[in-house]
Amino acid sequence: MSVTSGTTGPSLTQEILGHLGLANKTGAWGTLGTLRTFLSFSVDKDVQRLLRAIAGQGVDRATIVDVLTNRSREQRQLISRAFQERTQQDLLKSLQAALFSHLERIVVALMQPAAQFDAQELRAALKGSGSPEDVAVEILATRAPPRLQECLAVYKHDFQVDAEKDIKSETNGILQDLLLALAKGGRESYSGVIDYNLEEQDVQALQQAEEPGAEWAWILILTQRNHKHLARVFDQYQRYTGQQLEEAVQNHFYGDAQVALLSLVSVIRNTPLYFADKLHQALQETEPNYQVLMRILISRSETDLLSIRAEFKKKFGKSLYSSLQEVVKGDCRSALLALCRAEDI
Repeated sequence: MSVTSGTTGPSLTQEILGHLGLANKTGAWGTLGTLRTFLSFSVDKDVQRLLRAIAGQGVDRATIVDVLTNRSREQRQLISRAFQERTQQDLLKSLQAALFSHLERIVVALMQPAAQFDAQELRAALKGSGSPEDVAVEILATRAPPRLQECLAVYKHDFQVDAEKDIKSETNGILQDLLLALAKGGRESYSGVIDYNLEEQDVQALQQAEEPGAEWAWILILTQRNHKHLARVFDQYQRYTGQQLEEAVQNHFYGDAQVALLSLVSVIRNTPLYFADKLHQALQETEPNYQVLMRILISRSETDLLSIRAEFKKKFGKSLYSSLQEVVKGDCRSALLALCRAEDI
């Protein structure tokens, strides 16, 4: 491929983005998120638009969705503070009073700091009536270390208890050990150096799953080693044993511990595919699981939702956008589609 100078046509990047349906001159490219810092941002204009949408004749839901799903979380926080200064009203409370049902929950989640949103989801998972392992593993295993530490700090501040204490009171056994290990956020970063000796040791430790006390070795390896190292360990394990690691988990662990370990292995193998699977499952339920759809689309919209969309289309043969269009109903539909952003052809 040759490269020539001049301005006779669009750049290769713009041409590719155009084919993807993602070219947007007001977006700041450089991440795999669908939602980016809005370059033409004017906090005063956004405050006025939201004020008219809330206080006008009838609530203008379309404007509320348009503003909040086209601004980064940092920009939404700036809007919230400016709204308070100019109107002496709390924007979040004003939005809650104007909206209801799933759209209200989405807007509340969009307006919260990321760490607060994660902390509330984690608390609901641990204290809810269902099984805590699914959401807890999702949050503890997929958030970057700084965001995880901030989440745990907010958890302690908002609920006056450490997340670790809630984990101990609500879980037991291997699941408890796994969640506590993940909450420590001690996963090693990749140094660029391949440690073949450690790789061999880890494979052997995983092979000894039936021996007493071997469960802790699994937790240590899966929660401490970096993902690149673990990818090689998983491959070596399959070569030595003739089975994938997931099969070993299914053979040697049971109940909620098995579910949690399978989720963690999925995250380690391919995080975007893990989220694509969760979104597909949420859409396949008799009634769409709006909480799962909301949590994933909002939490990944500024990080890797483009990658999740690609994995979704590759595995299920239909785009995430089309799937949402077909299944999601009500006022929240436009918000979730806006977060997803575009069709994948």
